[in-house]
Amino acid sequence: MHDQPPNVVAQPEQAPKKSGRRQQIRTIITTAAILVAAPLVAILLTAFVFQSYEVDGPSMQTTLHNNDRLIVWKLPRTWARITGHQYVPKRGDIVVFVGGPALTPYGQDASRQLIKRVVALPGERVQVKDGKLVVYNAQHPNGFDPDDTLSYGKVIGDTEPMNTNGIITLGPNQIFVCGDNRPDSLDSRSFGPVNTNQIVGTLAARVLPLSSAERF
Repeated sequence: MHDQPPNVVAQPEQAPKKSGRRQQIRTIITTAAILVAAPLVAILLTAFVFQSYEVDGPSMQTTLHNNDRLIVWKLPRTWARITGHQYVPKRGDIVVFVGGPALTPYGQDASRQLIKRVVALPGERVQVKDGKLVVYNAQHPNGFDPDDTLSYGKVIGDTEPMNTNGIITLGPNQIFVCGDNRPDSLDSRSFGPVNTNQIVGTLAARVLPLSSAERF
């Protein structure tokens, strides 16, 4: 009887281990990608989603004060542009918008961004009468004062007259804005209606000073 050779079991080949240099290269590439992507994401968020602003001037007192730090929400406006629709804020919203050429007669740069409150919407008519805003629309053919119907109105004093003593009729793409500090605000009473495509975004929150932080 012959001795049988022992069974030999083939061992699986071991995958070659990655060299330390190759791993270092991968780490460097990953880090570089993060460094490139992070500012790009920040730019996209600032351009299309939200942006931080600082109040400059007294025109929105006592609701907002000079040097208040704000967060402005841009996403609804961005979505409206993507879908080809008009973005129209709600009455009473506080909006940031680009002033445009209408600012130049007042010594302001056309690219300057302002923050004001929306008091009248597309298609409505507006006048200032006896120190009050009066807005006319289909629901209120005899006019109403938006300052009396919304919660912000408690901080509003007398409203100075407009440059014109008549009634301004807003176009289908226009809104009428005013500062809450009516005696010290450059707004639609002076430079006229604002086109909806000039709107940058709507005030979402005040974050600084911390003692006055709140949502809008």
